[in-house]
Amino acid sequence: MGINPYTPYPVTIKRVVVENEDKDIKSFELVFTNPEHEKAFNYLPGQFAEISVWGYGECPIGMASSPTEKGILRFTVKKTGGVVTTALHNLQPGRQIGVRGPLGNSYPVNEIKGKNIFIIGGGFAFTTLRSLLTYLIHPDNRNNYADITVIYGARSPGELIYKDEIALWQQRDDLNVYITVDKADEHWDGLEGFVPTIAEQVIKSWDNGVAFVCGPPIMIKFTIPVLLKAGFPPELIYTSLEMRMKCGIGKCGRCNIGPKYVCKHGPIFTFAELQQLPSEY
Repeated sequence: MGINPYTPYPVTIKRVVVENEDKDIKSFELVFTNPEHEKAFNYLPGQFAEISVWGYGECPIGMASSPTEKGILRFTVKKTGGVVTTALHNLQPGRQIGVRGPLGNSYPVNEIKGKNIFIIGGGFAFTTLRSLLTYLIHPDNRNNYADITVIYGARSPGELIYKDEIALWQQRDDLNVYITVDKADEHWDGLEGFVPTIAEQVIKSWDNGVAFVCGPPIMIKFTIPVLLKAGFPPELIYTSLEMRMKCGIGKCGRCNIGPKYVCKHGPIFTFAELQQLPSEY
């Protein structure tokens, strides 16, 4: 990060991808205008940044790209009706915006070497899990981890994001990929059912595993008991409280949960850590 933590790096929108049928989720591929800024922006999966749209403000978004994807930053953003996300969705390639970061902590990619990995996501919250999976399966990293299982779901087939990448993941023989939807349509020939239900069918035991869960709060609420029932220790279940982030550097105080600031001590927490906090998350 630069000397002034409030100063964003200027970046240019290189590519915009509409990810879903409702067209309210877009991925923005960004390139740094200054190579020195790119070198300074060292991040790991799970971290986030503040995205600035000049004249509108900034908002915190988790990185969807992996540090193994050199030359670009990728953010997948849902238009929530807010000023910043609406303005961002109206921008086209070639426009300049700002990125302040990287911020927060990350998924423990070094501590989990040798373990079986379970990546469980729902909806557009799969973004930082996409970053994690892309990092884990990179040729330089894949041999550091044992089996990798991906369970990802959305409300409907049209709301699944990263469809082209999902197709590639499903073709790999070193990944176990389960894609599900809450409600199928006449064209869907995959799994149908809520993510926690599919997770219970797939995950029968802990087996030296570590789980990463990210999605709507209701999905997380019903997935964690599935993992605990399978024998996962609470300290090996990770989730992200990205929705609580505000200023990104612990100054505004609006992301605190008990004694913790999500933007500084998180956004990645183990379930064991969450058990020690007030149940307001």
